[in-house]
Amino acid sequence: MDKSLIRNFSIIAHIDHGKSTLADRILEATGAVDRKHKGDQLLDDMDLEKERGITIKASMVRLSYHSIDDKDYVLNLIDTPGHVDFTYEVSKSLAACEGAILVVDAGQGIEAQTVANYYLAQENKLAIIPVINKIDLVNADVPRVKRQIVSVLGFKEEEIILASAKEGRGIEDILERVAEKIPPPAGEITNPLKALVFDCRFDTFKGVVVFVRVMDGELNSRAQIKLMQKGQTYKIEELGVFKNLKYSQAESLSCGEVGYFTANIRDPREIIIGDTITDTKKPCQAALPGYRTLKPLVFCGIYPVNAGDFPNLRDAIDKLKLSDASFVFEPENSQSFGSGFRCGFLGLLHMEIVQERLEREYNLNLILTVPNVVYRIRKRDGTAIEVDTAAKFPPPQDIQEALEPYAILLMIIPVDSIEAVCELAKSRRGAFQANEYLGEDRVKLIFDIPLSEIIVDFYDRMKSLTRGYGSLDYEFKGYLPTQLVKLDIMLNGVVCDAFSLLLHKDKAMAKAQALVTRLKELIPRQLFEVAIQAKVGGQIIASEKVRSQGKHVTAKCYGGDITRKRKLWEGQKQGKKRLKQFGKVEIPQEAFLEVLRI
Repeated sequence: MDKSLIRNFSIIAHIDHGKSTLADRILEATGAVDRKHKGDQLLDDMDLEKERGITIKASMVRLSYHSIDDKDYVLNLIDTPGHVDFTYEVSKSLAACEGAILVVDAGQGIEAQTVANYYLAQENKLAIIPVINKIDLVNADVPRVKRQIVSVLGFKEEEIILASAKEGRGIEDILERVAEKIPPPAGEITNPLKALVFDCRFDTFKGVVVFVRVMDGELNSRAQIKLMQKGQTYKIEELGVFKNLKYSQAESLSCGEVGYFTANIRDPREIIIGDTITDTKKPCQAALPGYRTLKPLVFCGIYPVNAGDFPNLRDAIDKLKLSDASFVFEPENSQSFGSGFRCGFLGLLHMEIVQERLEREYNLNLILTVPNVVYRIRKRDGTAIEVDTAAKFPPPQDIQEALEPYAILLMIIPVDSIEAVCELAKSRRGAFQANEYLGEDRVKLIFDIPLSEIIVDFYDRMKSLTRGYGSLDYEFKGYLPTQLVKLDIMLNGVVCDAFSLLLHKDKAMAKAQALVTRLKELIPRQLFEVAIQAKVGGQIIASEKVRSQGKHVTAKCYGGDITRKRKLWEGQKQGKKRLKQFGKVEIPQEAFLEVLRI
């Protein structure tokens, strides 16, 4: 294949700015799908993506395009997610491209993830094509959005393409610009084979399907290949491209092409995203740099409701890891839930999506513990440890200094919401750093804020205060000193580890009161009184009681001497005392789930 006619590009944008709809129109315009095919989000193959209207996984498809200058181009399109939690998917897709289409909503304008993705594309030295989408909307303000793109991102006005993906306007202009502006891939076919593994998925019949971008040389369907990081060798069984939304076999993939291969790989753990593939007969000298490993920011425990489902959960997590390299896990045991996994995520939406995928795709019933971040503790003996669960928190007397992760929070909001949003950020221990006005009605705010304060409900609160017009992006900054305490919940004097959590000293009292009050409502009455207490260190800071169930032990007594009734009452009193000492408090499943929402 003539390398000069290959164009590899991604579509990047803020969430809900029309990436997937634009990808659908491009598929139709290039004949990859029939125009009568009315399915939406054609590249989003998960039910979850279609239901929520968001892209979770980057998708790849090969297209053929006949340009105005009578040339036949091969376009490799990678559709990417827009939510901040899936930045890893975007970054690994961009590493396999030479260009990107940056989509901006004509009504919403530039938002936080627009800016973040623009800088991500610039870091990868990509040619960027700015597109204003949804120009057919009633609230579209094209002149304002053009001014934003020119002033904030530095494009010239004549570079901006106007489009309506819904109506199919501007699609030909975009395809022509892709062919004209995005450079052909570098590399030489005469060099030894060097290919980047940029994605994988598990297929029940084919095993692990590996998606690759050939950087140098040629990948042959009969080749014996080697994964350079793992050092393992495989014989290719099937080689091809993803064309017209189907696997299409090919004899070879030459320099610059994007495709897939299978090699009877059944264990998902054998593949590392970002690994380099080379030929065993004529290997390349050095591996590609691969991907920067993203450290998870949010951690929680995942346990099966039925202990017998643990092997199924382990297999499901192994397969999910294959298609989501930013998800990490390790085995864990809990007194309350038994065997499970301690899992790390890039954010709360990422956590929610992983839970739903495990439950739907692998038919599991799961419990998730309270999400938290990783703290660093410097002990008095000079050692430093990382703590991601309350169980690992050392005694207060052993701690010299506690450090918590901070994030640089970027928000783009309407001007009339500044006061309310700043108040929200300050109430979450945020420190104002800078602001910048983007036109007459939008402002960019930058705060330094503890990561633990924004992972749960900050985004929802900010969206509510800005009437849906605000957006945010955050970036890990580093660890700073904090006053960290461990909050334990005790039921009749026994610590329930599932409810234990780490938090800032100033937040402990309010959180403790909220927890014990909610648990009082959720824990059913037992045959004995249940004392619910919240403690920090050795001090009880909140307490509630669940009254015991009444049992009418003298109901069978009719008339007779009072001493008979007194004897029964005394026996009941002693029994309740013994039950309180040895009885096990039954905590319903709903209690664990409800506590997550506090």
